[in-house]
Amino acid sequence: MAKQIMSSSNLLFFSLALLLIILSPIPNFASASLEEANALLKWKASLEIPKNSLLSSWIPLPLNSSASVPCTSWFGVVCNADGGIQKLNLTSSGLKGTLHRFSFSLLRNLTHFDLNLNHFFGPIPPAIRHLSKLIHLDFSQNKFSGVIPPEIGNLDQLTILYLYSNNISGSIPSSLGNLKYLSELSISYNQLSGSIPLSLAKLSNLQILYLGVNRLSGPIPIELGNLKSLTDLEVSDNKLNGSIPSSLANLSNIQWLNLGGNKLSGPIPSELGKLKSLTLLSVSRNQLSGFIPSSFGDLASLNLLYMYDNELAGPIPTELGKLKSLNDFKVNNNQISGSLPPEFGNLTQLQRLNMSSNHLVGEIPKEFGKMKSMLYLYMAGNQLSGVIPLELGFCELFEVLDLSKNRLNGSIPKSIGKWAHIHYLNFSNNKLSEKIPSEIGKLVQLTELDLSQNFLTKEIPSEVQSLQSLQKLDLSHNRLSGSIPDAFTNFPRGIDINLSYNELSGPVPNWANFVNASIESNSDLCGNVTGVKLCPSQIMKKKNGSFHHKLILVIMLPIFGVVLLGVFTYCLTSYQQQKKKSPQKPLDEESGDYFSITSFDGKVVYVDILKATNGFDEAYCIGTGGYGVVYKAELQPNNVVAVKKLHPSSENVDHNGFLNEVRALTNIRHRNIVKLYGYCSHVCHSFLIYEYLEKGSLGSILRSDVLAKELDWLKRVNIVKGIANGLAYMHNDCSPPIIHRDVSIANILLDSDYEAHISDFGTSKLLKLDSSNWTAIAGTYGYIAPELAYTMVATEKCDVYSFGVVALEVIIGKHPGDLITSLPTLSDDYLVAANVGDSRIPPPSSQVEKQVKLVLSLSRACLNSNPHERPTIQQVSNQLMKDLL
Repeated sequence: MAKQIMSSSNLLFFSLALLLIILSPIPNFASASLEEANALLKWKASLEIPKNSLLSSWIPLPLNSSASVPCTSWFGVVCNADGGIQKLNLTSSGLKGTLHRFSFSLLRNLTHFDLNLNHFFGPIPPAIRHLSKLIHLDFSQNKFSGVIPPEIGNLDQLTILYLYSNNISGSIPSSLGNLKYLSELSISYNQLSGSIPLSLAKLSNLQILYLGVNRLSGPIPIELGNLKSLTDLEVSDNKLNGSIPSSLANLSNIQWLNLGGNKLSGPIPSELGKLKSLTLLSVSRNQLSGFIPSSFGDLASLNLLYMYDNELAGPIPTELGKLKSLNDFKVNNNQISGSLPPEFGNLTQLQRLNMSSNHLVGEIPKEFGKMKSMLYLYMAGNQLSGVIPLELGFCELFEVLDLSKNRLNGSIPKSIGKWAHIHYLNFSNNKLSEKIPSEIGKLVQLTELDLSQNFLTKEIPSEVQSLQSLQKLDLSHNRLSGSIPDAFTNFPRGIDINLSYNELSGPVPNWANFVNASIESNSDLCGNVTGVKLCPSQIMKKKNGSFHHKLILVIMLPIFGVVLLGVFTYCLTSYQQQKKKSPQKPLDEESGDYFSITSFDGKVVYVDILKATNGFDEAYCIGTGGYGVVYKAELQPNNVVAVKKLHPSSENVDHNGFLNEVRALTNIRHRNIVKLYGYCSHVCHSFLIYEYLEKGSLGSILRSDVLAKELDWLKRVNIVKGIANGLAYMHNDCSPPIIHRDVSIANILLDSDYEAHISDFGTSKLLKLDSSNWTAIAGTYGYIAPELAYTMVATEKCDVYSFGVVALEVIIGKHPGDLITSLPTLSDDYLVAANVGDSRIPPPSSQVEKQVKLVLSLSRACLNSNPHERPTIQQVSNQLMKDLL
């Protein structure tokens, strides 16, 4: 009976429990999922989204739709098992907007939130604290500003935090030290200031810590030595000071340690030699002193060691010869003394070695010939002596070798003929003697050869004619004798030659390149070239010519006198009749033969220019354009000008109007605009007189594979900035404003420091503020704004478009062509130097890459097909000035 009662009791209990379950409210997972989806739709509505974006899959959901739709068909959305949105990955989607309307409170299920490589701006809201399940947060490579919200420290599940490459400012919040599971933290490339918080030392799981390229100050916390899991520590390019903490030697797993570009001082701790896993160590660009620790010889895994630009002294430790994995070692610009360690011959993987600008003495060890992988060897600016070892010929992969500014003696070894890949060779400023070996002709890839400031003797070998890639040859200040080989005439045009201060004799070859060559102080040279005397045969020809001319004069003078008398009588009669019909004008104005724009006399300069160019001889030509030919004219030893001789069709019929325009252009004073001195008009020739700029046109440099390598990324960014500054001055600071109408790489000239100067106002038009500026299409094909084809109206935005083409061309290294039309469809992550940059130069450093990316971004904005949506050049200039400081 009791058993039956117990059974009945259990049945009753089970029934009641079942009833409670049935009556209990069931979580509405479908409703929650729809609510999250609608929150995303509201956020999407606040964004600027490119055409054909994958976000078109985010469509409003009907009331009867399945809650699984966002989970299965929405781009970038991944849901959990309960239907909640778990991952949101919108990387490289071309999105622009803010997080103001992002519903953090409704999207609490997010574990992954990735907005990398978009155009988001504004602050990161404190409401991000609601994403308590977040594991992975990537807001990198956007334009977020403001501070890092301390509330991120509440996301205690976070393992990845990427905020690099934004405009974030303020200090690093100490609350980040609460993220106990964090393994990767990257906030480089921002504007963060203040010190590195000590709380980061609590992140025991941290493997990657990138804080570089900010404005951080103060010392490196010694507590960072507690981060035993750390593999990468990057704090370069900040304002950190103090000494390098020896506690960093406790980072037993560290592989990448970059402390460069700060204000660190004191010695390098020898304890760092314990870091056996290190592959990269950079302490360059600091104020470090003391010796290079010999313990660094224990860093067996080291690939790259940078210590350049410091105040290090003492010898180079022989122990570094044990670094068998080393392929890049730079210790230049220090105060290193002692001799070169022969043990470096063991570094068979070494490709780049730079020891320039130190106090090294002694001979170059013959063991250096064992470095078979060597590509770049710089040892200039030391006190090395002895001969160049024959064994260096075994380094057959050499591309660059610079041993200049030392005390090397003896002859140039014939083994140099094995350097088939070398393109830069500099032995200048040494004590080398004897003959230049004929093997020099085997260096067919050579673009620059400098053997100046030595004691080289005998004749120049004719084998130099094989150097068809050569762009610069300097053999000056030697004791070379004999004649200039006719082989020189086989060189390509435009080569820079300096043979001055030698003992050369005989005639200078009749070759255009010698017009601008430096060949002075060779007492026995002769020829019809500036700086040398005429050859005897030329003097005799001149005398014979003089006698012949006198004979002709004796015969022709009576005939000419009769003709001249008739012409004079006719002109006098016509003049008297014309004088009765029109009022008198001053003689100089009536003749219209010369214009004197600047302080010099127009007539005198006209004659001087004819003399300086030998009547505009082709040998003095330095460029040709649509409006004329440009010549180099040396009016005085220190007064060189560029003269553009205008084509007859380009001369202005209305001299008074054109003269007013030239006067306006001569008043321009800007460092990025070529100075126009004036204009000479004559019945035979009319020409513009400009300042002469040494490097020539940007176009000629970019078209040359050799010269283009001289334009590193920083020079290119500065060139773009200079062009923008010059155009901004023309558009905004001139009254009336001036538009150029032919901005192209051919019309950008560079001075000796590679600073850009806008030139060639042959198509420029002074803007009348009360006119419509109707114009014929002018400019260079490939640079003309598309609206000019149908509006015929020239505006400042036409120059902006042309600037966009030029800026893009400077980065790419060639005309962008079809890339211009595809720009709107390309994401920002594609428009980086790695994809579109000039491959003829090495990739930009991390410090410069951000600047290159800014130039590419501004170029795209300037090339908008709608002129109203293009920025003004002033806006472009301001952005470049602000972000590139």
